[in-house]
Amino acid sequence: MLSNLTELEVVRAWHDALNERDLDRLLELSDEDVEVIGPRGAGRGRELLSDWAFRAGVSLSFGRMFHRGDRIVVEEFAQWRSSETGDVVGTANVASVFEVRGGKITRVHRFDDLDSALNDAELDVMDEVTA
Repeated sequence: MLSNLTELEVVRAWHDALNERDLDRLLELSDEDVEVIGPRGAGRGRELLSDWAFRAGVSLSFGRMFHRGDRIVVEEFAQWRSSETGDVVGTANVASVFEVRGGKITRVHRFDDLDSALNDAELDVMDEVTA
């Protein structure tokens, strides 16, 4: 079923799963050896992704999207909530680079700004998804 999804659909479904705290779906959409890179370091594997998704308490709202080949950059509004109280403890505009192969996320790399993410993915404004 996943192989029938386009790269953009996989990235949207991954965000939906993260925001809904559906860890099973999040892992289903991610490669077994998914690379996860963020401000606190890098690692590989579904277990690391699952631990991060459970611990982070983050919701990501879509902004602009850029796409070429297997690389997608998503500008996101991030909101973190306390696991104890549910209160918002932080917000930021960020951007993430996703690589999708065989209908699965193989790499996700978070950046503090859109320009850095576009540079990492070797994309530019001509790659913006407008539809």
